[in-house]
Amino acid sequence: MADNTENIGITGGMLRAFIERIERLEEEKKAIADDIKEVFAELKGTGFDVKAVRTVIRLRKKEAHERQEEEAMIQLYMDALGME
Repeated sequence: MADNTENIGITGGMLRAFIERIERLEEEKKAIADDIKEVFAELKGTGFDVKAVRTVIRLRKKEAHERQEEEAMIQLYMDALGME
């Protein structure tokens, strides 16, 4: 039983360190999310369309060919529904 207790102690310490790191990162993530919310509030206050800006940000993360494929698919669906 002594070996088992020693292993649990070592594992417990490692586990605690991992959990504490995750907790710190979660706090940082929340702070960054709050900062992003503030920037979007400023953006909106300046008169920009937040929904459009979010779409632009999402599209900027994609390669040009991915954006073109998405746009073509949207146009295909809109045509199928008789939308202009």
